[in-house]
Amino acid sequence: MRAFALASLTRPPFPERVSAHVGQVGPESTRWATELGLVGSPATARRLDRANAAELAGRTCPDARPEQLRLLADLFTWLFTFDDRCDDDGLGDDPARLAPVVGQLLDVLDLRGGPAPPGSAAAAGPTAAALHDLCRRVRAHGPPRLLLRFAAQMRDYLLALLWEAANRERDRVPAVAEYLQMRRHTGGVRPSFTLTDLAYGGLAEAICQADLDASHLDDLATDLVCWCNDVFSYAKERRQGRDGHNLIVVLAREAGREERAGLLDAAHRFNAGLRAYLRLESELLAGGDPDTLRFVNARRAWIRGSYDWSLGAGRYH
Repeated sequence: MRAFALASLTRPPFPERVSAHVGQVGPESTRWATELGLVGSPATARRLDRANAAELAGRTCPDARPEQLRLLADLFTWLFTFDDRCDDDGLGDDPARLAPVVGQLLDVLDLRGGPAPPGSAAAAGPTAAALHDLCRRVRAHGPPRLLLRFAAQMRDYLLALLWEAANRERDRVPAVAEYLQMRRHTGGVRPSFTLTDLAYGGLAEAICQADLDASHLDDLATDLVCWCNDVFSYAKERRQGRDGHNLIVVLAREAGREERAGLLDAAHRFNAGLRAYLRLESELLAGGDPDTLRFVNARRAWIRGSYDWSLGAGRYH
């Protein structure tokens, strides 16, 4: 089934690139997670090793300096470990259990990377402490606007997880339009784009704020990364008996079709989104502006890099 879905996806027509710093960043990110307590068991360590956050960072942000690449890899590590707590360990099945955790993490985001008072949420546990460390480093290495953007996007991510938990509690599969909107937040892609932009000097953010077409291109890139993830992760989720938070399930359920048709529909949606992305990209690049080209190259690396990482990621096997 996975082979059928992947054969139906169009490989993004961008160069495959990987940072030369992946070998350095990988062990550093693992040590960061271990020292902060994110890796609390051998099972967690194995899951994190299979995810290979450093390779994902190296493919999606290949021109970053080691320090900025580490920050992105550490964000991926945080997202993977928290996602596993929600999906594999059951935290995300019960909104009553998840809500207090989300409340603590929102308190951390409100600190905006500033000093955490004794007894604050930032000191309450490994997940909160690690998130506070990420915010502290964003604050230290980027302009305030990027920190505010990162915190707002992480807030959207956390609140979207509560939406998922409420759906699970009611055994509810969302409608396609609702799912497409919320998927932009549940994937953690937007805060990851922000740290990519930080690594490249904040240029992409400035372009998106000034150009509606560039902002639309950013949305399309977000969608393509999330939809690609849904196709690659579907087989694992199906084996685990997971819920309806996957594009394949949502499309099949709304159309009243079988699973194989849903797989094909999801691949077709990805392919159509990629064609729309390429058309809009071509229009943006017609002006010959070098800053726009740098922005486009950053999003190209994300679309192709997440696809290539997913092909070999043990996380989805």
